[in-house]
Amino acid sequence: MLAIATSHIIVIVFVALMVVLLGFYMSAKFAESAYLLAYRKPAVVHFYPIKRKLPPVARILLENEFRFYNELTEEHKEYFQHRVSTFMRKYKFVGRDGLDVTDEMKLKIAATWVILTFGLRHYITDLFNVIILYPDVYRSRIAGNYHFAEFNEPAGAVVFSWPHFEAGLDFTANNVNLGLHEFAHVIHTGSLNKNFGAGGDMYADMYRKIIEYILVEENLIQIVNANYFRHYAYKNEQEFMAVALEYFFETPEEFNQKLPELYGMMATMVNYHKAA
Repeated sequence: MLAIATSHIIVIVFVALMVVLLGFYMSAKFAESAYLLAYRKPAVVHFYPIKRKLPPVARILLENEFRFYNELTEEHKEYFQHRVSTFMRKYKFVGRDGLDVTDEMKLKIAATWVILTFGLRHYITDLFNVIILYPDVYRSRIAGNYHFAEFNEPAGAVVFSWPHFEAGLDFTANNVNLGLHEFAHVIHTGSLNKNFGAGGDMYADMYRKIIEYILVEENLIQIVNANYFRHYAYKNEQEFMAVALEYFFETPEEFNQKLPELYGMMATMVNYHKAA
């Protein structure tokens, strides 16, 4: 009888604990939703009990190659390094057609992803698990034609022609960045499918607002007359967002000067305010 009574007590305590945890979880979700609604950003973005650090050679590469990194505070540089290290540990990198994938290549790809997601708390996704790199343009296994890059969601892969990816880093003011562009498609897909937490919710909400904004004729005329975005931006809504994010991170001051209202919405969408 004592054993039965003890087991009943354990069950009751366990159920009570689960109810308390569920209540705490629901309260936290409600509080975060309220914060998101009030301040238009996640309540917490960076929280790392143990931060991973990159070796000195990797930090020097970040300083030499990424203006975004150099403009961060020392504290945020540590967050950036942690996210880059985590990305490189999380995802597999595969070279095709004889291409050897180096640590430098991995670092540049990881840093590009981290730039786009730095304002989001959830920066790791299961939408892909492998980065595939080719030594030049390649024939897509999906469409059969030649590509510079693609996001193959069914295969869980993001694919790049490495020379074209690197060219986007070498010319930082021409607003053509293959890495930013293709990763923008990943974030777009994930956010609309609730894959990036509160930050993704903000992205999805602002995406809808931006589309509503550009569908107003006078706003679209203003954007076109600014003669800022390249023609490919007007192919469809998704390409507009991907191209706009390239411009947002490559020439933010010019973006803000020419299209301040759109820039402000983009800044809210990715939770990164530099020129606004």
